[in-house]
Amino acid sequence: MTLATQTPVCISQTDFETMLSFSRTIETLQNQPQYLKALALKLPETANIKPEQPSILMGYDFHLTDTGPKLIEINNNAGGLWERDDGWIPQAEHAEMQGDLPSRLLQMFDASWQSIAIMDEDIQQQYMLPEMQAYAALLQKDGRKVSLVSPEDLRLESDGLHVQGSKVNMIYNRHTDFYLESEPMHHIRQALMNKQVALNPYPRSYALIGDKNRMVDWWRDGFLSFLPQDKQGLIHAVVPETHLLSEYDRDQAWAERKQWVFKPAARHGGKGVLLGKGMSRKRFDALDANTTVMQQLVPASRIEIDEKSFKFDIRLYMYGQQLIAMAGRAWSGQITNFREEGSGWTPIQVKN
Repeated sequence: MTLATQTPVCISQTDFETMLSFSRTIETLQNQPQYLKALALKLPETANIKPEQPSILMGYDFHLTDTGPKLIEINNNAGGLWERDDGWIPQAEHAEMQGDLPSRLLQMFDASWQSIAIMDEDIQQQYMLPEMQAYAALLQKDGRKVSLVSPEDLRLESDGLHVQGSKVNMIYNRHTDFYLESEPMHHIRQALMNKQVALNPYPRSYALIGDKNRMVDWWRDGFLSFLPQDKQGLIHAVVPETHLLSEYDRDQAWAERKQWVFKPAARHGGKGVLLGKGMSRKRFDALDANTTVMQQLVPASRIEIDEKSFKFDIRLYMYGQQLIAMAGRAWSGQITNFREEGSGWTPIQVKN
């Protein structure tokens, strides 16, 4: 990862307040009895485990438009705060973020978590490995014992998970098998269900707010009726209209395809995203209606960096109700892969 610019990109106070208020409103849904009742039959078994701590670094991604910020995705294990050459992405001073970024990051890791495994699939080959190493160094400096592991590096014993003979009491989870359903994650799942290890981010936060099917639910008539009118209005103003393809007239969806984006419900980070305007009929017909979410197209914002135009979005990193960090992403092409020269992350500053 690299910085596209050291100069902070300025956003309006109004847009900032909308994004923060929205993120906090969505986070509160996880404790609403009516919300939990409505989703009870949709949640996997692992989502029944309710940790005491909020989910670490929930990432809320937005495009800025003339009608205000629009949500693109909620990430359950958001990365991107570490820049390869210059350290943590600079954070402008703001009343909502007290202290420096490293101290805010440390505050998310409960004092009882003294033996921590930072876990991802085939971790040594991950593009984000330098960032995970930065978290390890930060935690080690705080006196924690930290290991960087792939799932197979963890061994399940009678008292829980061990790595290299040492018991682990917390896993900082960067793996994208959010529900712990794959075979390599079976022992992690077993330890979690037996309450032998803390896992964070955890399946419950993904199930309740990170799964793209939740955006479908938020657009169902009356689904959010337990919320005050202003909160319902905020969610519908920020979340683009979203439906499950199987619940929408297929011929109508094809006819309107240019105004929709089609996304696999169970994937993240722009993977598998298809713009309707560029889709062939053959590709459209091949979509699995039961696992494809269709969302109103919201073009990315645009910014100029060194006289070159880039697409742009903003990510708020949240820990419960607390804003931990902000960062922008500047890129070219359909997804934020940063392959175009000059693309990358940007600092963010809120205009006074």
